[in-house]
Amino acid sequence: MIYDYKVKKSNGEELDLKDLKGKVIMVVNTATGCGFTPQYAPIEEMYKKYHDKGLEILDIPCNQFGGQAPGSDAEIHEFCTLHYNTTFPQMKKADVNGENELPLYKYLKEQKGFEGFPDGQFKEMMEQMMAKNDPDWNKKPDIKWNFTKFIIDRDGNVIARFEPMEDMNKVEECVKSLL
Repeated sequence: MIYDYKVKKSNGEELDLKDLKGKVIMVVNTATGCGFTPQYAPIEEMYKKYHDKGLEILDIPCNQFGGQAPGSDAEIHEFCTLHYNTTFPQMKKADVNGENELPLYKYLKEQKGFEGFPDGQFKEMMEQMMAKNDPDWNKKPDIKWNFTKFIIDRDGNVIARFEPMEDMNKVEECVKSLL
């Protein structure tokens, strides 16, 4: 269950996810130098709009995809607050795939594996990029890129996984339906 996990906040303190029982949670791996970095803006809008109704966001910076989050936790936080006025909490930078992945991400991927990229302008490019590195990429639950989002309902169930290029309106509709 999601409430069995803990993550480190950017200040080093531990966040026990059982403290989020009864909340809708979005877990997102982020990067400051990614083509999807502008998604910080709609994520912040959702946070402001729905936080008082029970939305929590776990922003977990990750440098595993193209080295697009090279800064320290403090530098990443400064970038996000300066450029996107983010107020949601950031966790410590961490891996979301591989031998050093956060245990939380192992669980999330077991609950909602990769189901394909949504149709749109980035689909073919992402598929080609993934296939270059791994011919079996589409059969694995691994996180494919920055800004993959998992939505957890108030009972701790992983309800949805949204790939980075998914329309943020769809993400918001999912969150809104759970509040």
